[in-house]
Formats: sequence, C-alpha cells, structure tokens
Amino acid sequence: MPEEAGSQPLREPGQGYIILAATPIGNMGDASARLVSWLGTADIVAAEDTRRLHRLVTSLGVKVTGKVVSYHEHNEAAKTPELLTQVQSGKVLLMVTDAGMPAVSDPGYRLVAAAVEAGVRVTAAPGPSAVLTALALSGLPTDRFCFEGFLPRKSGERASRLHELSVEPRTMVFFEAPHRLEAMLRALHTAFGPARQGAVCRELTKTYEEVIRKPLSGLLEWAETAEIRGEIAIVVAGAPATDPGTPEDHVAAVNALMEQGMRMKEAVAVIAHDVHVSKRELYSAVLAARG
Repeated sequence: MPEEAGSQPLREPGQGYIILAATPIGNMGDASARLVSWLGTADIVAAEDTRRLHRLVTSLGVKVTGKVVSYHEHNEAAKTPELLTQVQSGKVLLMVTDAGMPAVSDPGYRLVAAAVEAGVRVTAAPGPSAVLTALALSGLPTDRFCFEGFLPRKSGERASRLHELSVEPRTMVFFEAPHRLEAMLRALHTAFGPARQGAVCRELTKTYEEVIRKPLSGLLEWAETAEIRGEIAIVVAGAPATDPGTPEDHVAAVNALMEQGMRMKEAVAVIAHDVHVSKRELYSAVLAARG
C-alpha cells in the first residue's frame, strides 16, 4: 500500500484496516490524491452506489484493482460482519459514499463502530464536505455549529424536533431534498420565526452553485416560486438569548405545537422541559385555557 514519504506504516505486515475516503460533492477537481491512490490499490472498495463509483473512477481515470462491493443503508447491517472479517484477515478496505465523507449522514457509521469494538484500525482520507462548505458560504457565525441532517418527515415529529432546536444557540446545518424544501422552510419559519437568518445552498462546487441568503420569511417566499433542483443544504442562525416567558406564553407554545400535529401530552412535555416548569401544572393550565 502506498505511504507518504517519511510517514509511519499504517499497518504491520498482514494487518488489515479500513479507510474512510471523502469523495467530491460535485466538482471532480476536488478529489484528493489520496482518494485516487486508494481507489487503485485497496483490496476491497465498499461503495454506497456501485454505478456512482464507476462514474467516479472513470472521471478520475482510475482503475479499481480490488473487489467492489455494494454497501448502503439497506444492507449495511448484514454486510458489516462479513466486511469486518475480511479486514481482520488482512485486507485493506476503502469505504466511499456517493458524495462527501462516509458516516456523516451516509453509510459508514455502523462499520466504524464495529471496527472500533473489534480493535480494527480505522483511518480517513479527508476531503470535500457539503456541511462545512455550506457553513462557510452561508455568511452566518461559524465559531459554533451543529449538524442536524435530514429532519423527520412526519409533521408532528418534525415540529417536536424544531421546537427543541428553536432555542439552540449554535448555527445549524440541515440537508433536504428539492421537492421537500418548501415544506421544510415553512416548518422552520413556524418554529423559528420569520426574522431568523438563513441560507439555502444548492449545487455546491458545481457549475450552477447558488447560495440564497435571506431571513426565513424571504427564503420561504423564494421557495414558493423557484424551480428547485440539485443537492441542498440549509444553514440557519442560532437562537438569540431570550427569557423563559410567562405562563401564558407557555400555554401558547403548547397550542402552537398541537396545531402542527403534536398530541397535547407530548406538546406539554416538550414545553415543560424547555422552560423548566411542572408538566402537571402546565397541562392543567392548557386545559383551563381551552375552557
């Protein structure tokens, strides 16, 4: 296996290990030299989509000499023990996903967890990241941030998650599919308020890269009329510091969650937790307000 000059060997003779390699998120010019090297020399290449892998290596002019296996969210539970056994027998396994870093909102975490448990070495060939690219281009604070990936699709579960995040002080990064972007922005608008600053980043590193930076009200208005395509990341500013509000505010917050599809008991539990009040007292207050 090729090593950088002056570096320590990654393994003893006959010892296998796993490499997580980041792939381009759009522009093939972002492929690292290490990715190219490992694609051509690894004993096994585990790919999220073997067709995407074929397009990648063709674009890079690389010939894969190792065994190619499919490894995705629907088969990773079954495939992980098999792959780990091969690594333990001395094979070098390269893990790649469709775009970006494996295990970050992509297959790979299960394999890494199993390898760590088994004492198998795991290393990485870092590279492109949609999360960090969107964060850097958003114009929003980058000193503290959190990655939330895809929100739940069910309205009640999504409302619950967003309510929890409504007081998150860090900048937040989300992923979303184009056909669901308008609904997501509407949910963000409801949970965070129209004035919260955000950015929609699409087709990052590609020819038609676009970053729309507006308050959530402006982003929602844009999404209602725009023809949206491509891979999308959404960045939203963290919440400003606020006081916990009055009992009337707490009841109103419960009612708002219920209007979004959450059951009263669940809504009361969420608000009571957030503002540090008794669930029993808040439940009674909600019932009293409803007459």
